[in-house]
Amino acid sequence: MPGDTVLRAALRSGVSLPYECASGGCGACRVQLKSGEIDDLWPEAPGLPTRSRDRGYRLACQARPRSDCMIAARLPASGGLGPRPRRHRASLSAREDLTHDMAQFSFVIDDAADFLPGQFALLSLPGVTGDRAYSMSNLGNEDGEWRFTIKRMVNGAGGKVLFDGLQVGDEIVLDGPYGMSYLRDSGRRDIVCIAGGSGLSPVLSILAGAARSGHADRKITLYFGGRRPSDLCADLLIARDEQLDARLTRHYAISDPDCAEPWSGERGYIHDIARQHLEREGDPAANDYYFCGPPAMTDAVQRMLLELKVPVSQIFYDRFV
Repeated sequence: MPGDTVLRAALRSGVSLPYECASGGCGACRVQLKSGEIDDLWPEAPGLPTRSRDRGYRLACQARPRSDCMIAARLPASGGLGPRPRRHRASLSAREDLTHDMAQFSFVIDDAADFLPGQFALLSLPGVTGDRAYSMSNLGNEDGEWRFTIKRMVNGAGGKVLFDGLQVGDEIVLDGPYGMSYLRDSGRRDIVCIAGGSGLSPVLSILAGAARSGHADRKITLYFGGRRPSDLCADLLIARDEQLDARLTRHYAISDPDCAEPWSGERGYIHDIARQHLEREGDPAANDYYFCGPPAMTDAVQRMLLELKVPVSQIFYDRFV
């Protein structure tokens, strides 16, 4: 498709290039340019060190071809492709404020919303340079609804447009789905989801998919953390899904030690709370894990799970900046 990056063109064509964030931050989509010319959309992207760039490597998500190109890339052993990403015109159909800095945005397209639980889309927002990646919080559906739980970030250009600029009925370009941290059917292994802030969005989709997977005896657990009790909006959204609400075991924690709001629950970082529970409850390696949140949180969760001897094949997450 005209204007596509190497990554998007590959995925649309059914070539499973490795990637995570699709926005230049993680470096997972690194390829080596053997011939041809590209426009580098973000030369300073943190996902690619200068030394690698000097050796001809580029980020496929930030490389837009200007000619026929030949690249070298390591493809995953298993295809791992779900629905191929497509570009859509999408209109904002609803917005609901959840906390002082989080809201749920619903967009609709003129086709089915075809994505796997846990995937994300790239939104092209008016006046914003570069697309922004946001994870869907709902399930794929025939109504064409793509729902996102989004946190307003300080100085975030995309968030400013979403929270302060877009009105119901306004149109944007939505490109998706993307993401490898989608729900797997791993048989009877229990599922543990860990989220912080707007990392709740893909986790809600994964939990909803797990509750409908047909494995009625499989335990589904959520660990969700925020700075203050007023940041914890999960119950509001979970209560709207009767199937999930009936199945889900949940643990909430706040991390601000000086918080004066009334709170009788657990305190501490959510990955530490999860670790305490997992070590008490049995074999941590008996579960599949899905997590999303700020980079420091996802790094801490990954380290914690590896220290608990959880196989890498049972750990799923997307890294965003």
